[in-house]
Amino acid sequence: MKKIFLYSAVVLVSLSSCRKEEEPETYKEPETLEIQNSYDDQAIQKFMSTHYLDNLGNIKAFSDTDTTDDNYPKLTALNPVVLPSGVIYIMREGAQPVPGTAIGSSDIIRLMSRAYSYVATSTEGVVSFASPNVFRSTIDGSGIPEVDPAYYYVKQSVLDAGTTDLAKQRSYYEIEGFREALQYFRAFDLTDDANYNLQGVIIVPSRAAFARDLHFSYTGYSLRNRSIVFNFQVYKTTPRP
Repeated sequence: MKKIFLYSAVVLVSLSSCRKEEEPETYKEPETLEIQNSYDDQAIQKFMSTHYLDNLGNIKAFSDTDTTDDNYPKLTALNPVVLPSGVIYIMREGAQPVPGTAIGSSDIIRLMSRAYSYVATSTEGVVSFASPNVFRSTIDGSGIPEVDPAYYYVKQSVLDAGTTDLAKQRSYYEIEGFREALQYFRAFDLTDDANYNLQGVIIVPSRAAFARDLHFSYTGYSLRNRSIVFNFQVYKTTPRP
């Protein structure tokens, strides 16, 4: 009886040890923003080298087993532009409005998009994006452009109604890097029911998003240290009254 009990205990310890080895390490925030910034930049480059745009401009990951995507160029080959803030934008060739409408910093925009946030981590010396979460997706949701999103431009009435000093600040709502890069694009003049043909990509490192600051709860989870990848088309823009 004692031998049976001892054997069972050994098995339980062994199984517990295996489970611990299989469980991923809990995310540990880098000690400094400089390290986080470095991780972000490395992860972004890796992301661009492992993803491409399909025939409708959707970001897709290259498959290790399916050869049908072999002829698509990597995002790194699509002339990505790096802004001083670290934000990167890619204009998809042949998918821009001609002549299109300039996008003002305070315009009301109608945006068809799919956006994911990621946290850049280092595992055994390999830096990459992990823990993808949906930030926004009208493509996978309603199929209707999002109108006047506060992460692009928050209304003054929202700021005036803020109940704390923080909630009265634009930085609590707006993703600075997205606003910065979007103004390099031009808007279409499409109806909301038009089929999409995504015009580009904007990759915002965490330092140009919310970094480690408190922010409005857009998704129900924290965007602390998270970079955001936007895949989008501006259907229309109109001046704000």
